Amino acid sequence: MTDDPFGAVRPLLAEHAEIERALADPGVHADAGRARSLGRRYAELNQVVGAYREWQQTTDDAEAAAELASEDESFAAELPALREAAAAATERLRRVLVPRDPDDGRDVILEIKAGEGGDESALFAGDLLRMYLRYAERRGWSAQVLDATETELGGYKDVQVAIKSRGAADPAEGVWASLKYEGGVHRVQRVPVTESQGRIHTSAAGVLVLPEVDDPGEVEIDPNDLRIDVYRSSGPGGQSVNTTDSAVRITHEPTGIVVSMQNEKSQLQNKEQAMRVLRARLLAAQQEAAAAEAADMRRSQVRTVDRSERIRTYNFPENRIADHRTGYKAYNLDHVLAGDLEPVVRSAVEADEAARLAAAGADAR
Repeated sequence: MTDDPFGAVRPLLAEHAEIERALADPGVHADAGRARSLGRRYAELNQVVGAYREWQQTTDDAEAAAELASEDESFAAELPALREAAAAATERLRRVLVPRDPDDGRDVILEIKAGEGGDESALFAGDLLRMYLRYAERRGWSAQVLDATETELGGYKDVQVAIKSRGAADPAEGVWASLKYEGGVHRVQRVPVTESQGRIHTSAAGVLVLPEVDDPGEVEIDPNDLRIDVYRSSGPGGQSVNTTDSAVRITHEPTGIVVSMQNEKSQLQNKEQAMRVLRARLLAAQQEAAAAEAADMRRSQVRTVDRSERIRTYNFPENRIADHRTGYKAYNLDHVLAGDLEPVVRSAVEADEAARLAAAGADAR
């Protein structure tokens, strides 16, 4: 057995075994939030365990062949391929040991808000909503519109969607791992349906992506800090669509965060959905504060907390989509809006992974 240069793996192997024992205990699954959190961490550690075992096997095979090569030509012939496999396994293990975003396996709450551009911006917000719903369908995720404020032309002033994976996912394939890069300002260039002169206009919509809270206990909320107002829900143009006070507005007074829900007919259901979004917003606020306070915390070079950042342009006349952070550009906007978003997402994932690998290499030196 070769000397082990990856001593940092040992505690992770022990943690993997400990979680495996915990997940075998039926009592753990009585707490759905804790079971989901453990399952997410277990899936993440599975990558490390698999990569480590592959590294051990390929490295040992290469060393054994090197020892026997002088005595047996067949081993000498196999040695280059074995060394190449060992080098590839070493690189894979190095990559999985770079710390991941701990939220990668989480589900998300995605919010889309119309921005500058009036009705055209609201229509574009609707285009973005359909793009994300179709992308979620392609990925095998479930999507639920929690709340929406529609306009008379069929657009959205704002809409909130919960997107969930079906079962425990490999964190690298998690909903947050892919959609966290979508937050920011999305700009559209096209001739609006309301434009009679055929002139191209530019407008924008904002997207906010929040990791969803698995366990309500993750975020402590004092009921005394909440102001809850009820009112009648309204539709496009402000007309009343409900004869009872079923809509709910919750204000978290310490932070000033306000969440409103009116989609459900039941006041209780609207309150539950509003609390779900409030927890996600509070978790995001806590994480941003912790990142700002940690002197050694490196902000992603792709996903920043600046919600005013213009991240992407959708140019309809040229059928072009361009991501301003990664340099990605393609002339298949119609396909992207139909849900073929993966190449765009992948460009952000790869750029962020490259930045994290570079940072890990700099820290090692």
